[in-house]
Amino acid sequence: MNSFFSVLSLCMLLFTVACKSNVKEAESQKLDLPAIKERGVLKVVTDYNSTNYFVYKGRPLGYQYELLQALSKYLDIKLEISVSNDTHLNIDRLLNGDIDLIATNLSSTTPKKDKIAYTEPHCATRQVLVQQKFNNTPTRSDRVFNKVIRNQIGLAGKTIYVQKNSKFIHQLEHVSEQIGDSIKIVEIADYEVEQLIGLVAEGEIPYTICDENMAQVNLNFYDNIDVGTAVSYAQNMAWAVRPKSRKLLAEVNRWMVDFKKTDDYKRIYNKYFVVKRTTHILDAGYSAVRGGKVSEYDAIIKHESLVYAMDWRLIASLIYQESRFLPEAESWAGAKGLMQLMPETALQFGVTDISSPVDNIRGGLKFLDWLTTVFTPKIKNPDERIKFILASYNVGVGHVFDAMRLAEKNGKNPSVWDDNVDFYLLNKSDPAYYSDPVVKHGYCRGEEPYMYVIDILERYNHYKKVLAN
Repeated sequence: MNSFFSVLSLCMLLFTVACKSNVKEAESQKLDLPAIKERGVLKVVTDYNSTNYFVYKGRPLGYQYELLQALSKYLDIKLEISVSNDTHLNIDRLLNGDIDLIATNLSSTTPKKDKIAYTEPHCATRQVLVQQKFNNTPTRSDRVFNKVIRNQIGLAGKTIYVQKNSKFIHQLEHVSEQIGDSIKIVEIADYEVEQLIGLVAEGEIPYTICDENMAQVNLNFYDNIDVGTAVSYAQNMAWAVRPKSRKLLAEVNRWMVDFKKTDDYKRIYNKYFVVKRTTHILDAGYSAVRGGKVSEYDAIIKHESLVYAMDWRLIASLIYQESRFLPEAESWAGAKGLMQLMPETALQFGVTDISSPVDNIRGGLKFLDWLTTVFTPKIKNPDERIKFILASYNVGVGHVFDAMRLAEKNGKNPSVWDDNVDFYLLNKSDPAYYSDPVVKHGYCRGEEPYMYVIDILERYNHYKKVLAN
């Protein structure tokens, strides 16, 4: 008898939960632009990576992020941005009313595509195979010597790794049907697209696929990958709203069609997908000391460094890393001048002429001095502290604080850089780390700040051996 009532209670509970879920989805379908405007915020989800949404030097950036900012201005409504790389989860949240717009690269191969309403496309791209450029060494997962694949027939019998619940699974299944042969698809739950590209570059896995515009960006980071083999035709990439959010859909479509004709759209697209990204600007000839001189700006660096009691040789090493002593240098993200100041950072520290070597160096040193005041109470050892300061100068203090919190949570010393905090910053592109509740600033391509600290300090040690302070 007791067991009967237990089963009955369980059934009633499950029925109640199902009913509530159905009610919530039904209610969410009523959410359209008037209700959203009355709420005062448009809830959007996008994905973390080095292209769509990320934080750089304390500033949110990304292709999708900048498009959303433009849409927000057009709609005259605030944005509430959340991040998730799980397509299934994003669609479920959309249908449940937790979000109003999915701002990622959705295509006709998107799972559950019949349940969502696509917007006008924001761009078009195709899916490509990512493989090693000269694939003549065995990978750990595929102990054979492979030739570079140049057509879809070559995928027969191959093992391809993709992100779990991604649109790429459906495309590979389609290719398998077309070529009449099997393709082994391995879904990886804990790796994003860019991490899988990194595994291919390192020889850990043989192949992955991704959108071509994303693949082209990653050629900046890996010189041994090949992305020239298409596995799909060009496809429109769109956002998505709920099917019954017709007014929102109409307004987004109207804006998208017009915005894509503007110079602002071209600037945004070129910034993230066309302009070559690199941390290494053309060498101006001062990678080493020549004739007792590091650069033609030595006198300025010495004078300004003295004001803040900093070693000018360290500042010279940082400037070489940032700009190769080219005052006209400008990064793809908009950082300018010898010390590559972001415009808002320059404004914050009183730089009136960001292109002026004196003003730029002075502003950079004020920024470093501010970072020193931030970290001095937390890290007493000055040799340790400088590593945290340099990393923060490169990627922003928020990401470094995140790495410190991760270190402390995992039993490491949050005041020690090497083999402690640096490990967690290096791995902040891994969702196992950037999704941790202690992380407040999300995704970061951690390899750049990790190597930034190493490179500057190695060069600084060289300068110290041959130059007087």
